Amino acid sequence: MASAKPSCTPLGTSTSLKLWDGSAAANAKSLRAIISALQYLTLTRPNLSFAIKKLSQFMHQPTQTHLQQLKRVLKYLKLTLHYGLTLKKPSQLTLHAFSDSDWEGNLDDRTSTSAFVIYFGGNPASWLSK
Repeated sequence: MASAKPSCTPLGTSTSLKLWDGSAAANAKSLRAIISALQYLTLTRPNLSFAIKKLSQFMHQPTQTHLQQLKRVLKYLKLTLHYGLTLKKPSQLTLHAFSDSDWEGNLDDRTSTSAFVIYFGGNPASWLSK
């Protein structure tokens, strides 16, 4: 992966992730290990929360498509190593909240995905993707 071309986004939009996608099975043990390690990054990298959460849904039975998307996350990390949360002293104590949802976006069981981020004084105070 050291010589891999970096990616601008953590997940591809043209590939929809499904439990049964027709591709061959992947090594579940190595995929689980990588995803487990990446979950710690979401504490300081909320931009990875959705991608890691989505890929973790397939840890019990991963396919080559899931492995390919996991490699894309790693390529995105290579491009964005300098990204992270920075906290600054606010000039005004303002509260801003943003949310988004994908109604019935999961093609396997028609569940929805929702996310939010709350900024207090320009600093991220809380975020969630589920």
